[in-house]
Amino acid sequence: MAALAVPAAAQAPAPPPSPAAPSKIEVTDEVGRRIFVPLPVRRIVSLAPNLTETIYALGAQDRLVGVTDFCDYPPEARQKTSVGGAVSPSIEQIVALKPDLVLAQAITMNRRETVDALENLGIAVYSANSHSVDGILESTRHIADLIGAREASAALLKDLRARLDDLQRRLAGRAPRRVLFVVWSDPLVSIGRRTFIADALRLAGAESIVETEQDWPRLSLEEVARQQPEFLIFASSHSESVRTTVNELSERPGWRGLDALRLRRIAIISDAINRPAPRLVDALEDLARQLHPDAFADKSENRKEKIENRKRAAISSHNLPIFSFPFSLFAFQGVL
Repeated sequence: MAALAVPAAAQAPAPPPSPAAPSKIEVTDEVGRRIFVPLPVRRIVSLAPNLTETIYALGAQDRLVGVTDFCDYPPEARQKTSVGGAVSPSIEQIVALKPDLVLAQAITMNRRETVDALENLGIAVYSANSHSVDGILESTRHIADLIGAREASAALLKDLRARLDDLQRRLAGRAPRRVLFVVWSDPLVSIGRRTFIADALRLAGAESIVETEQDWPRLSLEEVARQQPEFLIFASSHSESVRTTVNELSERPGWRGLDALRLRRIAIISDAINRPAPRLVDALEDLARQLHPDAFADKSENRKEKIENRKRAAISSHNLPIFSFPFSLFAFQGVL
């Protein structure tokens, strides 16, 4: 028997078509600009070293197609195509890389003229602008959301916040060390109280003697000598060069008036503290250990015990005689 035909009106309605994924997303960057970013973000150009570090920290380096001449960390970043300097990058080179997104650092690194020129060419530019350590973490989250790296961001930020919480717990109740952060020694330049570096110092158990609103103020040695900071802080990727600088400064009349220099209360930390990127937390922890070593005594003993236990286990497993030998517990970048 032939099958009965079902009237068209009785047929189940076809499901509505799935909405197409948006080809662009509208976001507001960290200086209040509304931008439209094409999705997905497959090609990224970074115009600042800290933003290059952030992309690597998020594990998205394969999508990083262009960097500046100053993007030197991690070392692999030097292998990326350079678009020139941060202040005046080559617009032509950036366009040739066909980026979906350009990352810029507002005010302190990249010029507004560069951002406007790229925007006029139809290229999305996200400007970051952090003034605190918490702002750096939030900026990292915003960038991760924009490029589709939320999972990596969640793990990274969880770790960073846990480490910052540990610092807060260890330093609770301790008076902050009064410090001078030396950006440049001749002329003497330090940091203002509204910079992210000043905020990092506070989290490391330090307090800058500089109270000015200027971000990078010039100081007189006479005024610094009058305030007598407890510690001088230098940031560099080459600690030996800092030691040479410190030795030279100790011979100058004005600098000889600083008790911190005379008593060698000098903290040398990684130049990561100069960059608003996740790696800054490493330098912050290092500084806290140098300024407040007693706050980390238990952690040092635990680590020493673990190392000794591993040595004993390795020796006993091979049935070898026990030898004692010196080893370095912490590889600090240096307290002179």
